[in-house]
Amino acid sequence: MKLLVVGGAGFIGSHMVKMLALTGHEVVTLDNLSTGHADAVHYGRLVVGDIADTTLLDRLFESERFDAVLHFAAFSLVAESVARPAAYYQNNVYNTLNLLNAMVRHGVLSFIFSSSAAIFGDPLRTPIDETHPQSPINPYGRSKLMVEHILRDYDFAYGLRSVSLRYFNAAGADPQGELGERHAPETHLIPLIMQAASGRKKNVTVFGKDYPTPDGTCVRDYIHVHDLCTAHLLSLEWMLETRQSAQFNLGNESGFSVLDIINAVRDVTGIGVNAIYSERRMGDPAILVADASLAKRTLGWSPQFSSIDTIIGHAWRWELAHFCHR
Repeated sequence: MKLLVVGGAGFIGSHMVKMLALTGHEVVTLDNLSTGHADAVHYGRLVVGDIADTTLLDRLFESERFDAVLHFAAFSLVAESVARPAAYYQNNVYNTLNLLNAMVRHGVLSFIFSSSAAIFGDPLRTPIDETHPQSPINPYGRSKLMVEHILRDYDFAYGLRSVSLRYFNAAGADPQGELGERHAPETHLIPLIMQAASGRKKNVTVFGKDYPTPDGTCVRDYIHVHDLCTAHLLSLEWMLETRQSAQFNLGNESGFSVLDIINAVRDVTGIGVNAIYSERRMGDPAILVADASLAKRTLGWSPQFSSIDTIIGHAWRWELAHFCHR
């Protein structure tokens, strides 16, 4: 197939571009490089541009015959979304509408959407399956849920089929060491601990120690970026075969606290890191753990790198290969 990957220069998007290319698909990446990196697009063609630009979108869809679009371009920092909600609704909702409307105008009616576990808010039960009430507690989560609602309406009105994939915590790095995680600034826990272990940072900040969890720190479900991309590929194939839309939760179905991850990094790397405690961040739920059984049953998806030690090991190899270290 010929596929458009929006946000394909970012962490997850660049891994997706690689997987699609290596499984025989022709890939075009569209990215404004606000958080992505041009040198992360190792496969296919890169178009530098923004989905806010409707003229660019029309020109792209007129010149290319895409079979489907995979959308990874969104602002994704919870705390920032609380401080700057306008930017999140503009980019994550309004600009996504631009993309969807261009697709409808040009008859491209297959869409894979990068959603989030943040749509669920504070969980009423764990693990969280697709029937869990959706009550996001921050603008980031609300922006993702708004797009899911839009996609349901576009399916009914325009026949635009979509699969929304609710990520829990994407982590790790390309198993071959070609790609990895590098945000500026970095806010994700595992790469921040990697930086502390390699000596690029003096310590790692733990936000909150009074959550209702066994050790008082937030608990999250970490999924390897490679396994996440596999779920996207399977979702695309399933959607095109069945002509149905769906929503799936994606995680490893295991929860690890912040302190669990710090200890696991020490076990994998042999290096302890200094943790300092700070106040809770606004918009952070105490526990987010997935029930991914629907994706496993429907898509035949089975995570290959479910061990937290493997996830950390791949992230550590990326850190050592590409950044200064002890």
